[in-house]
Amino acid sequence: MSKDANLKEKWDFLILSLSNQFADGDELTIDSIIYLIGVQELGQGYRSFKKDEKVNLMHIAICKLLEPYGYYEFDFFDDDGWPHYKTLTELPNLKPGEQTVLIKEAIISYFDENDFFR
Repeated sequence: MSKDANLKEKWDFLILSLSNQFADGDELTIDSIIYLIGVQELGQGYRSFKKDEKVNLMHIAICKLLEPYGYYEFDFFDDDGWPHYKTLTELPNLKPGEQTVLIKEAIISYFDENDFFR
């Protein structure tokens, strides 16, 4: 199976599984999945978040997802328990399609590391 076909197969499985679990079967968007990862990484369970907290959750998720690629590194937890990352390398200028592929690969790797596909 080619890398692209494997990515698509895992992505489709992930979308279906997460959509059934969190959205009553409505298809989750990539942003929704990033948000869920942010909530998971914050580790405080689900609760209502303010708009700025939602943006911060997505930032946490992006940092966590791109950490294995060498773009970010975990730095510390603040007094409220929120993780902070430092930038190691600036993200390259990617076309929108390339950005989507990178983040999908990173999301699949994240779930793969947590035995989601086993």
